[in-house]
Amino acid sequence: MNLHKLLFTLFFIAFSFCFGSFFYLFEKKWIDFSSIEYFNSGKPSIILDDEGKELAHFQLDKRKPITFEKLPKILIKAFLAAEDWYFFEHCGIYLKGIIRSLLKNIYHGKIIQGASTITQQLAKLMFLTYQRTLWQKIQQIFLAFQIERHFTKEQILELYLNNLYFGRGIYGVETACQRFWNKSVHNITINQAALLAGVAKSALLYSPLNAPLMSKRRRNIVLGQMLKLDFINKKEYNNAKKKELNIKDKMQGNPIHLYIQEWIRNWAEKKWGKDTLYKKGLKIKSTINLKKQKLAEKIFCEKLEQNRKSISENLNGAMLSIDSSTGKIKVLIGGYNFHESQFNRVFQAKRQMGSTFKPFLYSSALKAGYEMNDIIVDEPFALEMPNGQIWEPTNWTHEFDGPMTLIRALTLSNNIIAIKLFLMLGAEHVISWAKKFGFKYELNPYPSLALGTAESTVEGLTAAFNVFANHGTYVKPHLVEWVKDEWGNKIWKHESEKRKILDSKTNSKMINALSYRIQRAKLIMNAKKWINAQAIGKTGGTNKATSTWFVGSTPELTTCVYAGRDDHKPMGKNVFANKITFPIWLEFNMALKFKKKNFYINPQLEEVAINWRTGKKTKEINSLLTVKILKEKTNSKRTINI
Repeated sequence: MNLHKLLFTLFFIAFSFCFGSFFYLFEKKWIDFSSIEYFNSGKPSIILDDEGKELAHFQLDKRKPITFEKLPKILIKAFLAAEDWYFFEHCGIYLKGIIRSLLKNIYHGKIIQGASTITQQLAKLMFLTYQRTLWQKIQQIFLAFQIERHFTKEQILELYLNNLYFGRGIYGVETACQRFWNKSVHNITINQAALLAGVAKSALLYSPLNAPLMSKRRRNIVLGQMLKLDFINKKEYNNAKKKELNIKDKMQGNPIHLYIQEWIRNWAEKKWGKDTLYKKGLKIKSTINLKKQKLAEKIFCEKLEQNRKSISENLNGAMLSIDSSTGKIKVLIGGYNFHESQFNRVFQAKRQMGSTFKPFLYSSALKAGYEMNDIIVDEPFALEMPNGQIWEPTNWTHEFDGPMTLIRALTLSNNIIAIKLFLMLGAEHVISWAKKFGFKYELNPYPSLALGTAESTVEGLTAAFNVFANHGTYVKPHLVEWVKDEWGNKIWKHESEKRKILDSKTNSKMINALSYRIQRAKLIMNAKKWINAQAIGKTGGTNKATSTWFVGSTPELTTCVYAGRDDHKPMGKNVFANKITFPIWLEFNMALKFKKKNFYINPQLEEVAINWRTGKKTKEINSLLTVKILKEKTNSKRTINI
């Protein structure tokens, strides 16, 4: 047999195999269509607190199927415009679309565009997973052919619209209409039809319950397609585009607990899918302590409500409290009211840190060899910036106090000393040091960084400050401890992320230095009742009070409180953290009974009583000017003049 005959024979065999396989797959009964309309509500998944009490659950809404004859024509047109223009013409797949998307995916080397018809989407919805793979696409095609053979176009649309997912356990257009607008799909408007059709692309990205802004943008794109296809006229398009979403849905439950529930829902749905979350009876063990959570909510809401009346009705905020040794989140308050705003300020709000950044600056100075009784001069000075402008920083008191110890400068949150310390250490040193504490947003190498111009989330600042409470070790905060399936098998467990940052001596010195902010507050307030354990902390605020902070720790808990406006507008003059955020932190910690009373202090250090103005040793223990700093026994005082 010559080479040509051999190649022809091999080609004929391969062609016959592929051709025969195609018809086998096409004719093969892949699925049992008799059960396609069967609905299994499954078992709800439950969120537990750290003591095993139910915190929330995820349960499907009761489905309300609707026949094709009762589906509004405008709704059908909206879905055709959004998903499948040629639905009534093709045989289950749209060949031109497949070729176009195939070429684009080959060009980019990955799947970035699909070409699924409504029939293919129904196949994926009812019988497949949501993985974007080549095999998945092949399965979709063959299933689409079979669905088209067994059902009419009207039946396919009916099945699709009754089983489409709209987020948060909502399946089907009728159920969605009831949840979104408290109305039947029969009474749907053009803009509402377009919104529902827009959600079909991705409930996670475009559901008005998850992302109202993205949902509105997607709705407007669908309206544009409807206009292009002459499903609506220009006047109808313009009127519909002007409409607000007007979503009536109110998730059941505590308006602050819902921030926790929504974060876990997003996390679990991405990890296991909506069907598993809503039908498979997962048990999700959170780290939240319900008693502490309720206590924090009461204090947070009462204080914030008072400040809303006196400062701004748009004032909002967040609070996070973590176990200092494990990073377990015990309290999470993402905002004043979830129904008012779903924006979770613990994880999503990036805000300038203000003076809460200074502890990280001072810890870098201690690490570099400075001591808390070192002297730097607080005085007016000017810096020429790279753009030629002159920067003349000042203190929040608008006064200058001359020679000042570092311990006093940190306690009083002096700006000039912080800037000078930054210049002495160098931008590169400070930035590389700060990054060790987990700050992931941009740290610009400008002297203003010393004043906290860098941004952080509440979560990020809490984790960073917790290093001092946790013996110099960073631990990443986490909200979920483990997940079990419906049979009690553990299918996921949290793995801690820890790293050592500060040595024991440096950390002990920072504990000592940061304790004076709390001690000073107790003296000023002349308080009889106080926290029943040692405490450290730092206030923070930005220019014109666009943000106010307090972050502090006891040996057991590190808690951060943030308050500000979501539009970044100033809260006004004479608005300071010691009046806004510190009282929330203080009242919360005073209400708790701590088992651990004292922070660990390295025994190789000794307490030295100094005059906090001059830095000199003193024997006047009871004087208001006397503080006790920690030093190694062999060290002697140094004076730095710049």
